[in-house]
Amino acid sequence: MISQVSWDDKADPESHGKANDVVPNNERELVAHVISEDDDPSLNPWTFRSFFIGFGLSAFGSALAEIYYFKPQTLTVSLMFLAIISYIIGTAMDSFIPRRGIFRWLNPHPFNKKENAFVIIMASAASNAALATEVLAVQRLYYDVNPNPATSVFLLFSSQLLGYGIGGLMRSVLLYPSKMFYPNVLPLVSMFDALFRDGTAAQRKIQVFWTVFSVIFVWELFPEWIFPLLTGFSIFCLALPDNPAVSRLFGGSNGNEGLGVLSICFDWQYISALNPFIVPLKALLSVLFGYILCIAVFMAVFYGNVWKARNFPFLSQVLFYENGTLYDQSLIMDADYQVDSELVAEQGLPYYASTWVVYLIATNLALAATITHLLLWNYDDMCAAWTWLSPASFWRTWQGFDWRFWKYNGRHEEVKITDDLDPHYAQMLKYPDAPNSWYGLTAVLSLIVALVVIYKSDSTLPWWGLVVALLLATVFILFIVALYAMTGIPLSIQTFVQMVAGYLHRGKPMANMYFVLYSYNTMNQAQLLLRDLKVAQYVKLPPRAAFAAQVIGTLFGAAVNFVLMNSIVSNRSDILLSVQGSNVWSGQQVQQYNSQAIAWGGLSNELFSIGSRYHWVPLSYVIGLFVPIPFWLVHRYWPKLRTDFIYTPLICGFIGTLAVGINASALSFLIVGFTSQWWLRTRCPRWFQKYNYIVAAALDGGTQVMVFILSFAVFGAAGHTHLFPSWWGANQVGNYDHCVLLQ
Repeated sequence: MISQVSWDDKADPESHGKANDVVPNNERELVAHVISEDDDPSLNPWTFRSFFIGFGLSAFGSALAEIYYFKPQTLTVSLMFLAIISYIIGTAMDSFIPRRGIFRWLNPHPFNKKENAFVIIMASAASNAALATEVLAVQRLYYDVNPNPATSVFLLFSSQLLGYGIGGLMRSVLLYPSKMFYPNVLPLVSMFDALFRDGTAAQRKIQVFWTVFSVIFVWELFPEWIFPLLTGFSIFCLALPDNPAVSRLFGGSNGNEGLGVLSICFDWQYISALNPFIVPLKALLSVLFGYILCIAVFMAVFYGNVWKARNFPFLSQVLFYENGTLYDQSLIMDADYQVDSELVAEQGLPYYASTWVVYLIATNLALAATITHLLLWNYDDMCAAWTWLSPASFWRTWQGFDWRFWKYNGRHEEVKITDDLDPHYAQMLKYPDAPNSWYGLTAVLSLIVALVVIYKSDSTLPWWGLVVALLLATVFILFIVALYAMTGIPLSIQTFVQMVAGYLHRGKPMANMYFVLYSYNTMNQAQLLLRDLKVAQYVKLPPRAAFAAQVIGTLFGAAVNFVLMNSIVSNRSDILLSVQGSNVWSGQQVQQYNSQAIAWGGLSNELFSIGSRYHWVPLSYVIGLFVPIPFWLVHRYWPKLRTDFIYTPLICGFIGTLAVGINASALSFLIVGFTSQWWLRTRCPRWFQKYNYIVAAALDGGTQVMVFILSFAVFGAAGHTHLFPSWWGANQVGNYDHCVLLQ
């Protein structure tokens, strides 16, 4: 039987040799072993240096994210990449700027962990291409609607901040408890602990970090550019290079090639799309079950010719005519860019690739299963999440309300210090809080602005549609973010809200886009807010500093997003509207967003209603509500079977996981994940506690820096593509793994 260790024994894991040999049994023990609980209240994040680096990286990250959005190769700005760059700049300013006279404003004291966290949270909030810029680009390119700059900017502000306000009000359930430990941020925080902590153990971690960072940095040159066969090495493809069935099942080195079964991937960029070092063991088991089911279901659907699957590509996300040619959506739109039923009758209803239909079904199953799963297993937590909506809570807020909110003294509500209280949260109680009223005010102001904007921007979305979108977002914030906080695996609600919007606003693609913006994007923003607040909690960054960094970064980044989007659309509209684009600019994402809005906003009733071709897509949501119940009943009456290890939402979601992209990394992901979370955690707990997350951080950091360099040097982000000369390991005229090219 594994012994338990008290919090006092775990406070400094480097100081207690025996504690390091204990296998972490739950989230609380895991975090206690790998992240320091120490805090130095004298460390000051409010420095000119923090804002200087923060604004600089926010401008860089937001501009880069928006440029990437209109590139043929879509990339995102990595949090780990920003963390490493900010650390280098901060330590350089610390080392080379004097601390005398006027220079003390630039370099008041050694660059510290809280400054770095402040910069990262600010830059992270800015370094996303705001979904509202996508909506504005579609309006300009396809609907000849051009909202004035003020309306556009306020659209960006309201859509980005609504999720912050709603998510912030759920902090007591989605942030403070130990079980909400956000495994995705553990490598980042572990890196901070190593970089800013003194002592021999910390120095060893730093050495490990930079060694692994350097090795993976150099290694990524090979699978990314010189030797791309390493992206997906398949013995079956090499043995049978001309067999279409082999390509569908075993191929996976290129986008939408095949399922990548038994392929080995040596490219960390693809393996770590979801870092396997951080996914908990229970979640990994569910991922494995879902992955196996996905392979079986996809092959059965295709070779069983379900939904005429053999007429279309094996993996694809676009719409087709029945004969397999691409569906021309412009032929079913009237002069007002709304779907015309008579034109639809002439063209015929479009088809999806059948594997994409399975993905849609799996997504709905997962969303519904998430609600039931959390209500069954975490009922008390879910109920507690709505206490802020109770009359008593509103009365307390009103009683203590002062319109001079900047004078709020920061006193926390009475929090009873017990053994059950998360120790990292307990350390934060010494700092003035950013109260619920601040988050509530953010939500209310954003809602008022949104109500004005949807009419000023000719969105065609009525006020009640906005309200429904926000209600859906609020519900999903509670359930989807809770699952993300416990497993590190995000689920998307985009398909579901597009379906709901299609039924509510039939024949109105633009209304569908705005509905998705204020539901899907609101949930995503709440998830980002809570993730970054967890970073702040782990590094003990004061709540007000975290709130300021997030809001400033979000508003600043949104403004930069708008300026760049406006410039690119004004000067490159012909290229963005073309199917192929150029090697510098592409409208692929704008086109896809508009196409999805037409399909869901204009054809939901014809494609997805009961009795129609794809009626199992909405019905799967109903079925998903019942999926977790048998597992819960089994655990209640036969607990020794340990069905509590099963996350049914993850199993359901991963049934559709191979529907898009490069799939050769799945086996490598599972091998690395089980090696880390089972073998190392149970057989080498000392090594796991010290180095598992610092190695994860180094692998991500080195990979992302090299990918960033290669993006501009050879992959066309700077305007010209320079592929490595074709050879056996770099098959530039087909699939890299040498499977037959089917599409």
